[in-house]
Amino acid sequence: MPAHQLAPDIPTDVLAAEQAHLAASRAALKAMRAHAQSLSSDAAGDWVSQQILQSLLDQRVAALADHPDTPLFFGRLDRAERRSPRQESDGPSDRDHEHEGESDDLPGTIYVGRRHVHDGHSRPLVIDWRAPVSRAFYQASPADPMGIERRRRFGYHGGALTAFEDEPLGEGVEIGPSRILTDEIERPRTGPMRDIVATIQPDQDEIVRSTLAQTVCVQGAPGTGKTAVGLHRAAYLLFTHRERLARSGVMIVGPNRAFLSYISSVLPALGEVKVDQTTVAGLLGDHAAPEDPMVAAVKGDARMAAVLERALWLHIVKPEEGLVYTKGAYRHRVADYEVREIVASLRGTTRYNPGRAALAQRLAHMVLVRMEQRGESPDDRVQDAVARSKPVKQLVEAVWPKLTPEQVLHHLLSDPEFLARAAKSDLSPEEQETLLWRKPYRSWKSAKWSAADAALLDELRDLMERTPSLGHLVVDEAQDLSEMQLRALGRRCRNGSATVLGDLAQGTTPWSTRSWESVLGHLGQREGEVTELTLGFRVPREVLDYAARLLPSIAPGLAAPQSLRPGAGSLTVREGGSVAQAAEEALAREGSIGVIVPDAMVDAVSEALAGLPHAVLDPDSAEEHRLLIVPATLAKGLEYDHVVVVEPADIVAAEPRGLARLYVVLTRAVTSLTVLHDKALPPQLAG
Repeated sequence: MPAHQLAPDIPTDVLAAEQAHLAASRAALKAMRAHAQSLSSDAAGDWVSQQILQSLLDQRVAALADHPDTPLFFGRLDRAERRSPRQESDGPSDRDHEHEGESDDLPGTIYVGRRHVHDGHSRPLVIDWRAPVSRAFYQASPADPMGIERRRRFGYHGGALTAFEDEPLGEGVEIGPSRILTDEIERPRTGPMRDIVATIQPDQDEIVRSTLAQTVCVQGAPGTGKTAVGLHRAAYLLFTHRERLARSGVMIVGPNRAFLSYISSVLPALGEVKVDQTTVAGLLGDHAAPEDPMVAAVKGDARMAAVLERALWLHIVKPEEGLVYTKGAYRHRVADYEVREIVASLRGTTRYNPGRAALAQRLAHMVLVRMEQRGESPDDRVQDAVARSKPVKQLVEAVWPKLTPEQVLHHLLSDPEFLARAAKSDLSPEEQETLLWRKPYRSWKSAKWSAADAALLDELRDLMERTPSLGHLVVDEAQDLSEMQLRALGRRCRNGSATVLGDLAQGTTPWSTRSWESVLGHLGQREGEVTELTLGFRVPREVLDYAARLLPSIAPGLAAPQSLRPGAGSLTVREGGSVAQAAEEALAREGSIGVIVPDAMVDAVSEALAGLPHAVLDPDSAEEHRLLIVPATLAKGLEYDHVVVVEPADIVAAEPRGLARLYVVLTRAVTSLTVLHDKALPPQLAG
């Protein structure tokens, strides 16, 4: 955007100085990357160390990649108490820059950007937005200037710095809304999700900078930026706890692959490339056998955890015989009651597989005791040999059989008597009947598992072998996860923390939660802090108010969201309108377009748009297209500048929580929403 459109009185010499600083910063970043590329892993002493060092160097090079269309810095802070005559000039000087970690000697002028950039003399030209000194850019206000005299926001067109705004913080006068901030929020988008690092608001910044030990649950209304806040918190934690999280890992779990594709560019733009991104299906096993939602709801209930635990341990058989181990002319005996005592002492006190190994070692130890009683002097190697011997292995297999999670679940879902023994009073007879397969598979190897089964298999897997824990887990759209899925995710952060994101009003599964406290409990993070974002920046107020008419029916306990953007004229509702005409109107404007339709109408709408270049959103494809047909069930978490919603009544009728699905669909628009319908609108939207 040309400078004169933002502030006609911008001094051209000051703007030129800032542009020169941007050019110098980009050149310095290029030099930093070239230096990283010049480093060799040959300095490592052995092949393994070389591979590790090369991986670290590759990550460093990737993190230093420049994004020409992305501002390298977006703000500047001038400290009040450290001003000198030279610093009164608007151009940057060498004295203005210090390392961000040196809090005892902070620079007088700080440029805040996406990553740290220094020149050839190690003097910072840009300070990472995550550094403690950068916090004032987001939090300082006239009421609490935090030692800042002036905050400067930069406006960009593409990657070119075209304008700036100054906000005097030390004068105690109220600051009006930032035009640059508003324009950045409203800027049309295409392709993947943008980072919000330049537009983070104070309440969002508090969440982003929460400590690593603190699990945070964010209830976020549509357009409040909760997903971006979660991603930026991951970037902040990686910056603040680099070594610890490099060892333990950070993972982002999204609702589907289309969503992951949408958010894929955010962390790399912030210099973070070492973050795993997956879906619940990708994490637990991509099982997709069709299943009645009511069956899946029972399988997703947390009561299944106790049922599965009993089912596993019921496979252990009470020993009826002792052990006889022959070595040379001697036969060493362990009585049946002694075997029973060993099994009883292990059963339920350890995970299944370690318990099985411990049983073999305990039996071998008893044999060694018999050997010592005969005057022998066996050592640990003899005990290991006895533990691997045929008599011990046969007894262990008979009493404590080797199992897979699939074997146990197959047994549970195909044998009514076994299910009844495992369920006890946790499941009613009707629920047990619901769980049983109508046509049991011949064996566990031929069984086809559903998405709900994946969480049950994961629970069993953890009962057999402990699931490794990550350092931090980001879970988006958490309101749609079953209790068993939440338990599975909780195991991945049992020694770490989590950022839980979602909106109770957007729960669309039969098992969607009504309480964030319940979610945190099933995650094993009961001490987590629940915070709410209700002020929206993305969805126009006119659109948000229209969608909020559904809230009393789907989430009566939630406060209605508010939007900072009035969005007059952003909503159009047409009866009998043409989807092709609505798409053409949207194409005449700048930005991305999502035509959101009932899943059953995808082919028909694609045919109606045959004269326009378009694509159908595919969860398995990362293909970008300006005009996308979006099945309603894939719309969650996505945003488009212009949204056309086709036949709301069919979206509602397609699933049990159809009104919640419609709420999701209606809140995907950043600039305009057009609703087309032939059938009567849901009564909640009337008026």
